Amino acid sequence: MAEWFYHSTSGSTSVAGILISLSIMLLVGFAMTRVSKLLRLPNVTAYIVTGILIGPYVLNMIPTSFIEGTDFLADVALAFIAFSVGEHFEFRKLRKNGMESMVITLFEALTASLCVFLLTYLVLGLDFVFSIILAALASATAPASTMMTIRQTGAKGDYVDTLLQVVAMDDVVGLVAYSIAIAAASSMIQGADGAGGFRSVVLPALINVLLMGIGAFFAWVLKLMMPTRRTTDNRLIIAVAILLLFSGVSALLDVSPLLGCMVMGMVFANIEGHEKLFKQLNYFSPPILLLFFVRSGLSFDLSAFTSRATIGSQSLLLVAVLYFVIRLVGKYVGAYIGALVTGKSKEVRRYLGLALAPQAGVAIGLAALVARQLGPDVGGTLQTIILASSVLYELIGPASAKLGLYLSGSYDSDNTAVH
Repeated sequence: MAEWFYHSTSGSTSVAGILISLSIMLLVGFAMTRVSKLLRLPNVTAYIVTGILIGPYVLNMIPTSFIEGTDFLADVALAFIAFSVGEHFEFRKLRKNGMESMVITLFEALTASLCVFLLTYLVLGLDFVFSIILAALASATAPASTMMTIRQTGAKGDYVDTLLQVVAMDDVVGLVAYSIAIAAASSMIQGADGAGGFRSVVLPALINVLLMGIGAFFAWVLKLMMPTRRTTDNRLIIAVAILLLFSGVSALLDVSPLLGCMVMGMVFANIEGHEKLFKQLNYFSPPILLLFFVRSGLSFDLSAFTSRATIGSQSLLLVAVLYFVIRLVGKYVGAYIGALVTGKSKEVRRYLGLALAPQAGVAIGLAALVARQLGPDVGGTLQTIILASSVLYELIGPASAKLGLYLSGSYDSDNTAVH
């Protein structure tokens, strides 16, 4: 029925096809959140599952040509996500325990990456480019599920304060790790074609530094364009325009907008001194994020698992399962060592890693960028693994985080916060 409709309306590129496809994604994504709410799962899980169900491998409600034509959604959604991450880096919030949290973040993120790299490259014998990018993606953690669980339980205390700072810093480490990994991967791929090291390694790094500087400059422009007399509606219009402009410049240079947008958010949070704009963007962004995550589900290659696809000599399903497990181990061990080094309490040492399971948001966005930059062979396979594991992580993440909060004594069995 869906195929008949799109053919009768000149295909998915027609106005009718595009608008109805967007409507289906929004409505079915919303309906699926009613189910995830009953199961006490985060919305992102519902969105990804929605994309899988209405995608080409199940109900085939959205045509492939439409999916390919909405590639820009990843850049737009990631710009909003990265700008919001910058809010958590107000210097006044970081002065108290910021250095300790940074040490813990480095340990847990890099330990997870190291474990995944050792597994894929040395144990499974997979390609170096594939291994180093998957390892970089393993470092990122999704803060949404953890923050939702904290709000639901009313948990408080040192464990909660440390956890919030770590999940905020975690994406920064993930973005930097990804930038290094993609530069190294591009160097190897282009090096095999005889390309120079400067163009493949140094130039992308310089462009990223340049974009971070532009992001800081855009933050000042944003502040200058938002005097106190500016209306709420106009503030939102200006902010969205600046974020889209920055994303467009990044796409023109073929570089991820993440680091630059995060710097923009960080600088703006520190020079503006209030959270009004961030709250406005949080109200505006849900439909964009829904479309992005549903589209990510649409891109999920379900046939890769059902057809016994392989990566090198290894089963794709085996690699995905081992990645899922070893990343959890790396996160837990790294968080324990980091908390031990910084002298944190035994409750933080033992249970912090339990709340670092979820992986969505930034990791899915980066996987989408990899698929675009490196093509379907490497990028598409990486995206399939990240999407499949993200669904599993989002399924166990809230329960794991709640267990960590309870065992650490951050709230009691009656959901009463412990001060």
